[in-house]
Amino acid sequence: MPGPKLDEIDRMILAELQADGRMTNVELAKRVGISAPPCLRRVRTLEEQGFIRGYHAEVDARELGFEVQVFAMVGLQSQAEVDLSAFEERCRAWPLVRECHMLNGEVDFILKCVAPDLRTFQSFLTESLTAAPNVASVKTSLVIRGAKDEPGVPFDVLEERLAREA
Repeated sequence: MPGPKLDEIDRMILAELQADGRMTNVELAKRVGISAPPCLRRVRTLEEQGFIRGYHAEVDARELGFEVQVFAMVGLQSQAEVDLSAFEERCRAWPLVRECHMLNGEVDFILKCVAPDLRTFQSFLTESLTAAPNVASVKTSLVIRGAKDEPGVPFDVLEERLAREA
């Protein structure tokens, strides 16, 4: 568990940056109650240790013309590590695949895909995904609407657990 590696200030920094990654270091330091230089050092250390992997703009896919969002459940013929890794590498190369997660159970992978229209997704589905080596089955579900899309982790839940364990 990462809790012992991070102190309360580190977790506050992460929570604040998760909520607003564009704030200045001065504003971040003020919010977490320390001065700017040690705050910046802590942020750099969190980046170096891999707790912060990057900073991104949250864009509206539909406003940008990506009208279609699909979840694809993929079953593979072989689950040997070399075959799993090869499929993951293929997914990283497909631009329409925005997320790829290996699962246990009946489905080997679930992919979150976006496309500007159904025709583009259908072409990807038939020409790339189902045609890929080792793919045995693909079931798709078109997203009608999203009710929640919350990035990151719930720091308040972590803080409650750490308080109970203290």
